Amino acid sequence: MSSRTPVLTDDDRFPLIPEERRQLLTDLREHPHAPIFNYGCGDRLTATGLEEVRRYESALAVEPRFWQPGKPPPWVEAFAERCLRTVPFYRGRGGDPGDLTSIPPCDRTDLERGPEAFVPDDQPLDDIMVYDTSGTVGPVVRVPSHPVAAAKYLPVLRSILKRRGVTLEGGPDRVAIALVCAQAYTLTYATLSAYLGGAAHVKINLNPRDWHDPDDRMRFLDGCDPEIVTGDPYAFAELAKLPLAIRPKALVSTAMALTDGLRSDLGHRFGCPVLDVYSLTEARMVAVREGDVHVVAAHDMYVEILDDDGAPLPAGERGEITLTCPRNPFQPLLRYRTGDFAALEARGEDMTLVGLEGRRPVALCDDAGRPVNTIDVTHVLRRFSLPVFRLSQARDGALTLEVPQDAEADPVALRAAILSVFGARQTLSIRPLDPAAGLTGKVQAYVSELDDISALPKSQTSPERR
Repeated sequence: MSSRTPVLTDDDRFPLIPEERRQLLTDLREHPHAPIFNYGCGDRLTATGLEEVRRYESALAVEPRFWQPGKPPPWVEAFAERCLRTVPFYRGRGGDPGDLTSIPPCDRTDLERGPEAFVPDDQPLDDIMVYDTSGTVGPVVRVPSHPVAAAKYLPVLRSILKRRGVTLEGGPDRVAIALVCAQAYTLTYATLSAYLGGAAHVKINLNPRDWHDPDDRMRFLDGCDPEIVTGDPYAFAELAKLPLAIRPKALVSTAMALTDGLRSDLGHRFGCPVLDVYSLTEARMVAVREGDVHVVAAHDMYVEILDDDGAPLPAGERGEITLTCPRNPFQPLLRYRTGDFAALEARGEDMTLVGLEGRRPVALCDDAGRPVNTIDVTHVLRRFSLPVFRLSQARDGALTLEVPQDAEADPVALRAAILSVFGARQTLSIRPLDPAAGLTGKVQAYVSELDDISALPKSQTSPERR
């Protein structure tokens, strides 16, 4: 821990939840079958912050999520004007807030080069928090955020669940949400939400190394009996293999696209709706799948579709999803190119993404045939100065790591890092990345000839792989 890293108490983490109302948190931390929690966090919401989240919840219910393609809703011009005036990055690029197309778009590489340039001049830094992106389409990017911006995730979640007839109730003495992961390492914790009336939220890792006994995974989850379970396709594929008794109201899959086959299997296994949400760390929830399209989830998310040269495309034409969103005061997004592709189409009172091609889960396996989560690979490559990379796995299991010719990364160290995840017996070739692939940060980081992750054998992560 850095000497400059603040050490927060539970009083700091839960300003609106006094100690006498935190018994549930204590019970979860001291549960006889709890995982080995390795992190402490809280919503850090003040009364003013909670009121702002409540106002946002009310706006979600009444503000239209519809606009004519190419004609931004009224709030966009005022937001663009503020960005051009107060945000160093946007101020340096210029443009007319009344003509959004005159403002050059930005992308992930801009965030990577200098996230501090996206912080408005007049934004106080007191409540800054930092998240890491997963790095599935390029290097990890650190995203500064705010307690209110983080808490707004919950009203959006409630809103999309409501469209499926599911009510996220929350309330004291219950676990509202369990976030499940299936990684070699990730942060795990129990926390409380003032917005949800003091209800608990737990983040757990299904890796047996994170538990005193592998069977505690089932005992703890069944004891929590969460209303909603969230995670990514990797985690849900593992969750479905455990003999759990829980029957959540819904599963909410984020971070990567969920295949139809796995979604159907999960629905039958847990007897509940399975929501496929298109989300990014930079913007949180963007859209939720309904039928053959993804419906834009909130009124404060304006979507454009751009061609390769950055020109707007008309409704129905496929191009790059580009977002404008004011939700995060530390990183307001103005024409942010996501690296994902779809067409924009109005359906009734909704704006929808048609044919979304986003971050699909990539099936990788180690030298014993066990699934490997791409996040674990990203984690071991973080320490290398790689603007982009591509790791490919052939059907016979052989790996190829491609890195830029001029990358300042020791090949021996790269090999050791990759094999620490995939096993010493795995075949690995390291070669230069084809310059034609471009160094824009949009190179697909992971490619595999293996089958869908739902068909991979059960993971039994070895202790030495952590």
